[in-house]
Amino acid sequence: MTEKKKIEIPHIFAILALLALVVAVITYIIPAGEYVRIEGADGRAIIDPNSFHLIEKTPTTFLQYLKSFPQGLVDSGWLFVLTFTIGGAFGVIKKAINVSALIKMAASKFGRFDIFMIISLMIIIALIDSFIGMCELTIVYVPILLPLILALGYDSITCCGLVLGASVVGFASAMTNPFTTAVAQKICNLPLYSGISFRFGILIVMLIISIIYVIWYSQRVKKAPEKSFIYQEDKETKKIVLSDETENVKLTTRESIAGFITLAGFILTVFGVIKWAWDMPEMGGCFVGIAIFSGIISGMNGNEICNNLIEGFKEVLVGALVIGVARAITVIMSNANITDTIVYYLSSVIQSVPASITSIGMLIFQTIFNFFVPSGSGQATIVMPLMSPLAELCGITQQTAVLAFQFGDGLSNVVYPVSGYMMATLAVGHVPYNKWLKFILPLFAILTIVSAIILVVAQSIQLGPF
Repeated sequence: MTEKKKIEIPHIFAILALLALVVAVITYIIPAGEYVRIEGADGRAIIDPNSFHLIEKTPTTFLQYLKSFPQGLVDSGWLFVLTFTIGGAFGVIKKAINVSALIKMAASKFGRFDIFMIISLMIIIALIDSFIGMCELTIVYVPILLPLILALGYDSITCCGLVLGASVVGFASAMTNPFTTAVAQKICNLPLYSGISFRFGILIVMLIISIIYVIWYSQRVKKAPEKSFIYQEDKETKKIVLSDETENVKLTTRESIAGFITLAGFILTVFGVIKWAWDMPEMGGCFVGIAIFSGIISGMNGNEICNNLIEGFKEVLVGALVIGVARAITVIMSNANITDTIVYYLSSVIQSVPASITSIGMLIFQTIFNFFVPSGSGQATIVMPLMSPLAELCGITQQTAVLAFQFGDGLSNVVYPVSGYMMATLAVGHVPYNKWLKFILPLFAILTIVSAIILVVAQSIQLGPF
């Protein structure tokens, strides 16, 4: 009896390179075009919805295709650097602190209440993203939580699912997200943060669904570890983030102080993002400080700190590179000037959809377009000047149009490989993208269907003020 040949899944670099090549070929088919940009009241450049015009075609040559990859690395610079910074910092932290002792102490505290811990963490993360929309913090949460999640008998996907699953529903509900809700509502001339009570209800519904899904998967893995989507990969991950210390190991005074420094630096990072509007440079700086001070306090010399930083860099190398490689797709589209053309034709399709399901058509449009422009505020300034008059023409309330944008922009951020923060989070969590899709696609489908139902409800009650 002949043994069946195992199907080998292509490497993520091969998948992204092929996808970029497809987009490059498409630039020979889709005409180049652009909208005129005008400066809004807040200084942002928004498009004039009636100004679309074709321009000279600039298809991607083979050399430009090759150049898009290094250019993608440059364009994703800060996210690329932040991933390395966090990876390097944790390379030092693992040597500065007896992580095994800390994990065992934490596991003994949370062992009986692990489900409650998952629920609490997801609520906190979702609220942070719903209020401030700083989804890049997921890159910070994962390396902190991963050792504990693994020690409790779960897998790496549980950790990333907990963090990203909570983040995405917070970002999609966006009660006061300044990057999406505020920008979109300003363009639609809606009162700032109007409809917040309705969005709070959305957050509750979506968060419950996400929590149930993550708990279902986590308990399945805990009862039968071999059912994990990442069972083989986690054997190596556990060697990296967990150690085989004896049961009676304890933290030394130096390690305790270094641990306190690490915790204080993490809290400062989150507080700085929320209170002082810190971005990736400040976040990266905090982790550099954590690495230096925890290393010195634990007794490391300069060479040891640097060597441990390098070890940390190695652990996230592939994931960090994926961020830049995925960005090549956006680079190709931008250089070929086809992004605005895609917006124009997709919006034209929506106009032909029956008015009763126009809001769902808007959701589909926003979800598709988020692949091409993964930036929330960037997408708002491009598409909302089109969606706002289109909604008025079709009898859709402006608030419903904003919701369609939030859902389409927010939910697909945990699916598309062009989502830099997601790829960076998977990198520090040691989760391959193809295994992540196996986990997240069912949840994404459920949340998208729920979003469509919510949009129908919002339109039926004429969610406003208009």
